[in-house]
Amino acid sequence: MVRNTRRNGWVLLLILICGVVVGGFVGELLGNLIPALKFGYNLGVSPHTYDLRILKLTFGLTFNVNMFSILGIIISVLVFRKM
Repeated sequence: MVRNTRRNGWVLLLILICGVVVGGFVGELLGNLIPALKFGYNLGVSPHTYDLRILKLTFGLTFNVNMFSILGIIISVLVFRKM
């Protein structure tokens, strides 16, 4: 089987985002049963609001990384390497 040597970075990014989302979702579901699995860190920037009188803009980005999110990243990298 001939493998494509040129890998697309956008595909890797999409697979990583899917791994983080699914891992975070599973971690939140199972975190209610086993509280140690829900342990994680909040990373990001707190929201900041700009009021321009006719338009109000709010910028902010936070990530809640738990153990299953990290497991989702590892699994998504393994899936990408098998492609």
